[in-house]
Amino acid sequence: MRLGLYGGSFDPVHYGHLRPVREALAALELDRVIYLPTAQPPHKDRQMAPAPARYAMVEMALLREERCYASPFEMRPDAAYTIDTLRHFRDVEPAAELYLIVGADSFAALPSWREWRGILEITRLAVLERPGAELDVATLVPELREALTSDRARRISNVPVHLSSTEVRHAIASGAEDLAGLMPPLVLDYVRKYGLYRGGISPLHAI
Repeated sequence: MRLGLYGGSFDPVHYGHLRPVREALAALELDRVIYLPTAQPPHKDRQMAPAPARYAMVEMALLREERCYASPFEMRPDAAYTIDTLRHFRDVEPAAELYLIVGADSFAALPSWREWRGILEITRLAVLERPGAELDVATLVPELREALTSDRARRISNVPVHLSSTEVRHAIASGAEDLAGLMPPLVLDYVRKYGLYRGGISPLHAI
């Protein structure tokens, strides 16, 4: 089995998190992609929507995405590190080929991650094109350049989606009316119901 793993804060999840992954799933002939919403991303210190709300939005976003599922593995309160997640899935799916799906910017920054060389040993990397984050191979550390010339990393020729969670949050906070092109309908309904990103009712404290 070929198993793709795709982590992030997903604050909120939007079409930029969905469409490129569909292309990676097809290009790599993956059997399944697991989205891993992270309760406490190690590289982010800003305030986010409650972790359970972000997880719920990912579940709703994936309802119509074939072979894509959400896992709560990184929903613990302490910082979640990719190396630990990979070791977990290697242990529970020992026969699976693991593919870590990352954006080009994250791939270039991999040496800043905990035990990054261990990541290269455990998994193959699927590198997605990101608008404004074109991959400059010449600036990569030697291990990453070598990974691209072997079977350890593969660049996916996906159509970049010019959309970020920051832009989506700003659009919601500003009261923009036309949000349908940003995220799946169920996610948009959830955001509007609880007033997320506009100081509304917390989904955890509606009563």
